[in-house]
Amino acid sequence: MAEKRDYYEVLGIQKGASEDEIKKAYRKMAMKYHPDKNPGDKEAEEKFKEANEAYAVLSDPDKKNKYDRFGHAGVDPNAGFGGGAGAGFGGFGGFEDIFDMFGGGFGGFGGRSARRNGPRKGNDLQKSITIEFTEAIFGCKKEIKLTKEVKCKTCNGEGTAPGTHKHTCERCGGTGQVSHVSQTPFGTFQNVSACDACGGTGQVSSVSQTPFGTFQNVTTCNACGGTGQVIDKPCPDCHGKGSVRKTVTLKIDIPAGVDSDSIIPIRGEGEPGVNGGPSGDLYIVLNVKPHKIFKRRGDDLYLTMPISYDQAVLGDKVKVPGFNETYSYTLAPGTQTGSNFRLKGKGVKNPRTGRYGDLYVKVNIEVPTKLSAKEKKVIKNMAETFSEDSYPRKKEFSKLKFDK
Repeated sequence: MAEKRDYYEVLGIQKGASEDEIKKAYRKMAMKYHPDKNPGDKEAEEKFKEANEAYAVLSDPDKKNKYDRFGHAGVDPNAGFGGGAGAGFGGFGGFEDIFDMFGGGFGGFGGRSARRNGPRKGNDLQKSITIEFTEAIFGCKKEIKLTKEVKCKTCNGEGTAPGTHKHTCERCGGTGQVSHVSQTPFGTFQNVSACDACGGTGQVSSVSQTPFGTFQNVTTCNACGGTGQVIDKPCPDCHGKGSVRKTVTLKIDIPAGVDSDSIIPIRGEGEPGVNGGPSGDLYIVLNVKPHKIFKRRGDDLYLTMPISYDQAVLGDKVKVPGFNETYSYTLAPGTQTGSNFRLKGKGVKNPRTGRYGDLYVKVNIEVPTKLSAKEKKVIKNMAETFSEDSYPRKKEFSKLKFDK
């Protein structure tokens, strides 16, 4: 018989790990090696059982203490210490039970009776699209193409050939389960396995009565695929699925004021529901192209606007570009490069509150280039008329002394 591995090594944690670390490590291992995710993989099945056994010990303070002191002998029922390692863990069933165990509590205590053949909502879908900056500002209408599962029109989503119907299993009387009970030194184990053509729950259950409590494990029935019903004559178009894969064209309204990473939900445009359940939803994720001159932060717009040398010196009434209109603003004489001003309420409309952001304008003085000899002479003569006080920043800078 192969020697057992250290339980801490099995879960990939250090000795002395906290309860939360042990739980997280087990959940990771259980999700990775669960039989539902690895059908027919014997190695994965063994690792799943090994993780169950390790967690059964390390999650129990008393058994963990014995294991830390005496190793495997401390939790071996034949070694005289009491309490076997894996007596209470016959293996979790359905993959969703891993989430139940760490989220909504142990579904198995007291006898869990989850049914998967009831109506279930279809899968949600997500699609990313790119729009122009102006389309995000003002809103727009878009057509998108989406390949997804849609309800089969031939069978109306039933999966059966025209004129035929689904039926439940005669062997199990519609319960979808048959029971087998066995007595072991560790307690009573009741294993509920699938009937040949499970017709009721679409699940396979395992119930274990042990000194540590009652565990009920549920897995999908292989005969009906979890639907609880059997199709003798499948639909010729969807082959029993009830849906077909198709590319559809959808028209969507994009509201004004959206931005990159905005999400637009479209109800009922996901994949078809199961067993009469509602369709899932489609979520449109937006990516907005950058603009040539405008930048955006939230609902505010930012613009760097060039002005001429004379406008900066003498001041002027300038036209500030906006979307669909221009705004007037009076520059003060002596405006410097890097000066900012704000036009309140001239930004983007918030799609939720309806309020507008602001437009922030940064001034950049454009120095003339490619001057003629005459223009250079005029500027030189003008410069000679300026006193040192005309350039207060330059004057202040010239007085600074820098250490060598």
